[in-house]
Amino acid sequence: MSALKGRLTDGLYGLGWGAVKTLPETAATRLFRTIADQVWKRRGKSVLRLESNLARVVPDAGPERLAELSKAGMRSYMRYWMESFRLPTWSPERIRASIDVKDAHLLTEGLDAGKGVIIALPHLGNWDHAGAWVTTHLKVPFTTVAERLEPATLYDRFVAYREGLGMEVLPHSGGAAFGTLARRLRAGGLVCLVADRDLSASGVEVSFFGATARMPAGPALLAQQTGALLLPVTLWYDGTPVMGARVHPAVEVPEEGTRTEKTSAMTQALADAFAGGIAEHPEDWHMLQRLWLDDLDPQGAPK
Repeated sequence: MSALKGRLTDGLYGLGWGAVKTLPETAATRLFRTIADQVWKRRGKSVLRLESNLARVVPDAGPERLAELSKAGMRSYMRYWMESFRLPTWSPERIRASIDVKDAHLLTEGLDAGKGVIIALPHLGNWDHAGAWVTTHLKVPFTTVAERLEPATLYDRFVAYREGLGMEVLPHSGGAAFGTLARRLRAGGLVCLVADRDLSASGVEVSFFGATARMPAGPALLAQQTGALLLPVTLWYDGTPVMGARVHPAVEVPEEGTRTEKTSAMTQALADAFAGGIAEHPEDWHMLQRLWLDDLDPQGAPK
């Protein structure tokens, strides 16, 4: 990224966090829906990639249905950004009232057991909102990781934003982050990870909507090494101001097999839970990037 483009990107995000949160709710909603519709109409690379991904999720959908889904998907994605810009101004009561968490007892019982809990989520709905619910309603701090963004000032903005919501944010730096996450879990803490895409060499191959994709090994490895509970969580919007959430049953560590075999089986179980949530609410899956291996070139990079 060029220095000029980096400063522009950072400035736009700064404007979002500085200005959007001061708009009246109805005005902000209209603005971001208009932005979503304009971006969708331009049919740029991100929209086309979203539509291509949705074609795998809803294989029977024709061109008209896929266009409807991608338009709804861009509106959902922009709702995520609108709410994220405004989240720092929401009261704890607003945060709690605007999310409905099903089977939350699976999470609270896991925390009460004191063995540590790992929450793994796909890019569905607004995971920052779900995290804010954990820190304000359950009053439980948690640790997560964030990919280093360019420019560094933009990464710093995201870290400050999430720390302001009560999260401990670690840079995605391989072993160093993994070790800290393991220590938090062994102390009975909570770790939350977005875990539906990993194109690195360490990614675990899974069957996902009938084709092969890679997802991160971290959640499964952390559960094996620390004894923490591994809980998939899915999120969705239902046309109201309230976001839905579901805590799925724990992914168990297999009793037999090598570490690699156990990691593969557990990551596949996560992928299956994610797929169920995505299939129910495909328009809320904000995957605007390549995911499946046959969408990559032979060297593993996006085509």
